[in-house]
Amino acid sequence: MPFEADTEVPALIVKFGDYPLHHGGVGAIRSLGRLGVPMYAITEDRWTPAAASRYLTRAFVWPTTGTEDPGRLVEGLIRIGRRIGRPAVLVPTDEEAAVLIAEHRRDLYGRFLFPSVESGLPRRLASKQGLHELCVEHGIASPEAAFPQSYDDIVAFAEKARFPVVAKNREAFVRRRRPAVAGTTRIATREGLLALARDWGERPGVILQEYLPREDAEDWIVHAYFDANSTPLALFTGVKVRSWPPHAGMTANAYVVDNPELADLAARFVKQLGYTGIIDLDLRFDRRDGQYKLLDFNPRMGAQFRLFESESGVDVVRAMHLDLTGRAVPEGEQRAGHRYVVENIDLPALLAYRRSGYTTPHAPKRPSGTELAWLAGDDPLPFLTMLGRFVRPGAKHLYQLWRTNRRGGLTS
Repeated sequence: MPFEADTEVPALIVKFGDYPLHHGGVGAIRSLGRLGVPMYAITEDRWTPAAASRYLTRAFVWPTTGTEDPGRLVEGLIRIGRRIGRPAVLVPTDEEAAVLIAEHRRDLYGRFLFPSVESGLPRRLASKQGLHELCVEHGIASPEAAFPQSYDDIVAFAEKARFPVVAKNREAFVRRRRPAVAGTTRIATREGLLALARDWGERPGVILQEYLPREDAEDWIVHAYFDANSTPLALFTGVKVRSWPPHAGMTANAYVVDNPELADLAARFVKQLGYTGIIDLDLRFDRRDGQYKLLDFNPRMGAQFRLFESESGVDVVRAMHLDLTGRAVPEGEQRAGHRYVVENIDLPALLAYRRSGYTTPHAPKRPSGTELAWLAGDDPLPFLTMLGRFVRPGAKHLYQLWRTNRRGGLTS
């Protein structure tokens, strides 16, 4: 490595909610742990893959749902900080954690290290409606969207809409309390929309969005870290080959692909927003009009962030730790052609994509190297732990999603 991390400053993986099979957290533990940084993590129990990593100094077992009172979560973080005994860099892995840190930065300041982002910005970016409004304000292309306030609004929308359409939970923070849909959901017909909407209540917490045909689209991702001046210290672009659930879920297989146009678009948007910290963007290139349309702006580390590393050995988590500890982030080109594979979901994704009509012409035919999400020769236990927890419930879940996708009605 052409740089050294400050091994006197630990890092804490912060997650709220019950999703123990999270490869992003394992990736962050390994990334900083291999540099000698003491790593801590909040886990559901002691048998999660993250807790099994050889690079983890300590797991703090704290089962949460993501629906707790924010004050309780802040108090819990402060208690963990006391047990660590020195300020630690916070690495949020979900929107709830990123928003909590930003909105309660005064309570956490001095006890932890984290980017000083404007307090209300992460919540607005994580909101589907908030992000759409910011895109309109700053001239960033995004799918056409409607935000119904009542069932009558949905009926009126259905009369004029061109189907299929996409439904998403409007606010990231309602998805665990009162989710309207299980995830990004493709709705094929007017009748299907009205049938679903009857269960959404008087104030439906959904966004109804234009469907971008998969056969006319290509999915791209941007990961970056921006300093206090909203200057990118690490910025990467890549193309998503497969995701699970198909076309609507987390990345299962992706490549690093140089895309200066997309990098410039992301950097300009973040500069306009005045955002600082890690970002994970999902965009869909619409071949019909030649535009990159922003689907999601995650104001935190993305689960697939280890796809991206510069020739200097920098990824976005390392960039944040270096910057927040006052160290220079070395420049370096991204490793074009590198591939990332999530072992437990890529095979079912591969089977689902065979009939999808989706193509990725920008993906190289052969990878220059491959990083696996779970399996690592120097840290094998997270992979084995994942297998132990995944096989039965995971296989059942994947089968159910596969059947839903094959029927072609509602796709979550």
